[in-house]
Amino acid sequence: MGSESKFFTLAEVSEHNSPKDCWLVVEGKVYDVTKFLEDHPGGDAVLLSATGKDATDDFEDVGHSSTAKAMMDEFYVGEIDTSTVLNKTKYTPPKQPHYNQDKTPKFIKLLQFLVPLLILGLAVGIRFYTNST
Repeated sequence: MGSESKFFTLAEVSEHNSPKDCWLVVEGKVYDVTKFLEDHPGGDAVLLSATGKDATDDFEDVGHSSTAKAMMDEFYVGEIDTSTVLNKTKYTPPKQPHYNQDKTPKFIKLLQFLVPLLILGLAVGIRFYTNST
């Protein structure tokens, strides 16, 4: 790689998207992989589908060897102007009001407590009354 790097916009890089002229962006660096299309183990379609965007994630997901990474130096043509690349933003869900599960009125809560007690008291009273007679 030379000491002076040429900078390209993402739009400029994405113009090189054919089998006769194919450029990729990986880790902020621009590579002309046209000569490597036929030799790429995954086929030329893989490389062609990665043009016009930052292909870093695609490159890393495959798990390229250190040899493959070293080969990239011969295809280096410059750097990407990072201001032209869309920043990936982390998804954050919209803020929602706190959900109050318990919207039961206090009177209903009191009935839910008293009614079973009344039934239990009535059952004990009937049992006591029928046993004594």
